[in-house]
Amino acid sequence: MNYSRNLSDEIRHFFRGGSVLSILIFINIGVWILAKALTVFFYLYNHPEIALDKLILDYFALPANLSELASRPWTLFTYMFLHLDFWHILFNMMWLFWFGKIFMEYLTSRQLLFTYIAGGLAGGLLYILAFNIFPKFQESIDVSVALGASASVMAIVTAISFFVPNYSIQLIFIGRIRILYLAILLFIFDFFAIPTGNAGGHIAHIGGAVFGYFISLWMRKTNYTYSAGVFSSLMNNIGKLFRPRPRVSSGTPYSERPKTDEDYNVEKNFHQKKIDTILEKISRGGYDSLTKEEKDFLFRSSGKNS
Repeated sequence: MNYSRNLSDEIRHFFRGGSVLSILIFINIGVWILAKALTVFFYLYNHPEIALDKLILDYFALPANLSELASRPWTLFTYMFLHLDFWHILFNMMWLFWFGKIFMEYLTSRQLLFTYIAGGLAGGLLYILAFNIFPKFQESIDVSVALGASASVMAIVTAISFFVPNYSIQLIFIGRIRILYLAILLFIFDFFAIPTGNAGGHIAHIGGAVFGYFISLWMRKTNYTYSAGVFSSLMNNIGKLFRPRPRVSSGTPYSERPKTDEDYNVEKNFHQKKIDTILEKISRGGYDSLTKEEKDFLFRSSGKNS
């Protein structure tokens, strides 16, 4: 009883917090409710196909045909928020909620939003490219459309899985499993499921996953913090052009921008996870199994904590 109450309180607190993750979920659910309401409305007027085909799919789903895409380019963005089937949106939002929370433990809300949007774009572009290149899709290209947040979600799942590959979760009937293995299994499943149906959806998933993999490599390469984020870093650099340089007293060096609580928590969480990973490596193979970079990092960390 207490557990269910705590779970409901946690969910309620999550959605009241107004985070980027909760807003993304709200937008997806809101669009789904609106689409269903339109379908019901036109059903009452004996024209349900108008809502489904003309108002929803034609204007918001992503067409594979390039000429149709040119006439409504906004569908590259709108398709990643559009669902029609209940189970489709349910599973997408569950995966987004679970892995989005893990993502936010190490990275920032701006990074989550960027990964969602850019991952969705990558999945959509790969879907369009595949349908215009491979002969198999030529007969259906004029009637094929993509919709759903799956590519965006796969980008988030893959990005955080490769960013913290040792992170594990508990699964029913399976036990603890590293999210890295889960991301790899999902990618393999999508690849081999292309001939079995919904080829466009599986191709879009692959596009999102590939983007997630490369953005995780980039994040790890930039000192593992990515603290400013792609958008915020750009805006900060532009803002510096218009902000006067703060005056400092004589003998006081100019200091960099103060860290926000979000930046501090990101660095602190990742720093601790990296220490845990190194200690786990020592327990398996001894101190000599560490690389020079890992030894230096451990030495610096011990100095900070002393």
